[in-house]
Amino acid sequence: MLKVNICDVEFKNPIMTASGTFGFGEEYAEFYDLSKLGGICSKGLTLNERQGNYGIRIKETTGGMLNSVGLQNPGVDTFIEREIPKMRNYNTNIIANVGGGTVEEYIAIIEKLNDKDIDMVELNISCPNVKHGGMALGIKADVAHDAVKEVKKICKKPLMVKLSPNAENIVDMAVACEEAGADALSLVNTFQGMSIDYKKRKAVFDNVYAGFSGPAIKPIALRMVHQVAKACKVPVVGLGGITNWEDAIEFIMAGATGIQVGTANFINPFAPIEILEGIENFLIKEGVKDINEIIGII
Repeated sequence: MLKVNICDVEFKNPIMTASGTFGFGEEYAEFYDLSKLGGICSKGLTLNERQGNYGIRIKETTGGMLNSVGLQNPGVDTFIEREIPKMRNYNTNIIANVGGGTVEEYIAIIEKLNDKDIDMVELNISCPNVKHGGMALGIKADVAHDAVKEVKKICKKPLMVKLSPNAENIVDMAVACEEAGADALSLVNTFQGMSIDYKKRKAVFDNVYAGFSGPAIKPIALRMVHQVAKACKVPVVGLGGITNWEDAIEFIMAGATGIQVGTANFINPFAPIEILEGIENFLIKEGVKDINEIIGII
């Protein structure tokens, strides 16, 4: 009833956890059996360990959250040595989210992951790119195309490219990534936001701007997923403000083969499981025998 297939990787259900909101699963394993999930997306991995940004990193805002964590992670080697063996105990798909400051760094990370026990790579093209003046690879379609094409040449795992909603044109971006060889697309990453401390008369975050996520972005994310799913042939994984099973069903009907739960994990650690149970009950109530029957029906 709930099985889906994303670029030849079988998922027991479409529920995944979004990168950066679930660590490597260890903390959430104290709440429920993670083997019930379809997949876990790792924290964004860089070539070397990163401590992340200084100053305030998280701020709650109306309908969502701003974050400026700065890709804090232990580095890909530590992920391989320490985290993959632990994650394999959860009996679910492991998606390694890869970040970097240059295409060369992306490639170096993926070369390390190619023969490791992971199921997919999720390429985060929202990272500030040092060779493009700090502009993320995911802003301009031609730049993203070239980056994905180079990564695809050496990537032995199914490659899912995570799209930024800050792209000049999300459909053009999706098509460019598909043409460059992306096996699947996930969207959306965080929107660029800002918060000001009016008492101190300064920006809350040291980097001034931060990533905005949470329930408030859902209608825009849903629209983008629908547009991309209609324009592309590769599977689409939807995320952006999903907090309950109704949200998840909307994304699936809009064309998402899978969904990722992100900010909701901070609000309710049981959110992915509650969403999974809600979807299953909905399908039973509606007499839908296979979730694939309703993917992209809008």
